[in-house]
Amino acid sequence: MLQIDNMVVDHGRVRALWKVDLAIETGESVALLGADGAGKSTTLGAICGIYPLADGDIRLDGESIRGRRVREIVSLGVALVPEGRRLWPAMSVRENLEMGAYLPARRQDRGAALERVFDIFPAMREKSSRPAYELSGGQQAMVAIGRALMANPRLLLLDEPFIGMSPLIVEEIKEVLCAARERHGLSMLIVDQDFKRAMGMANRTYVLSNGRTVMAGASKDMQSDPEFTKAFLGLNDDSVVA
Repeated sequence: MLQIDNMVVDHGRVRALWKVDLAIETGESVALLGADGAGKSTTLGAICGIYPLADGDIRLDGESIRGRRVREIVSLGVALVPEGRRLWPAMSVRENLEMGAYLPARRQDRGAALERVFDIFPAMREKSSRPAYELSGGQQAMVAIGRALMANPRLLLLDEPFIGMSPLIVEEIKEVLCAARERHGLSMLIVDQDFKRAMGMANRTYVLSNGRTVMAGASKDMQSDPEFTKAFLGLNDDSVVA
């Protein structure tokens, strides 16, 4: 479904990604791990078109999406749940959710999409008229994920989706995401500080260190690999990346 080859991204005059390779199959869940500053969020942003590529390529269903605008990539079925959720705090839950269906092709189905999200997260139906700033951290995360689902994505990019949640809410959202993958063939790329949690949700795992892919493999096998801790902590490369 998604194939990234030798991806290079610069933030101004600073090289953020030196060489990233990554692949996701249809219906597959993949974890993307690394220490702070390894380039995880930049990788997700590059897939969405937020950050332009300096080199390399990103292909979706075999077709290059390098250089395409964010709205074009969203229309192809890619949606991002950003780190920090980035909700509009004064807007209602319903209004925040509806922002996920901003493309013309999705507006026609906005009502049905909203009902699907409310079925997934019943608490959001009850709080639909409340401003987002009144919600708990876990509830805000539900809105952020629901907003992404409003775009009816085939590939969901999740950047630290569980920050600020109680263990109970974490388990609830994990169940929702796993069910979406199994029932609808939703593919996911997950960035999470808790590497055991991320790997437990993922078929395969990639590890970034200083802007490079340094390790990849089946999640169940990688945790027992002595090289994993070294790679995850970013100790195997002395390059510097912002």
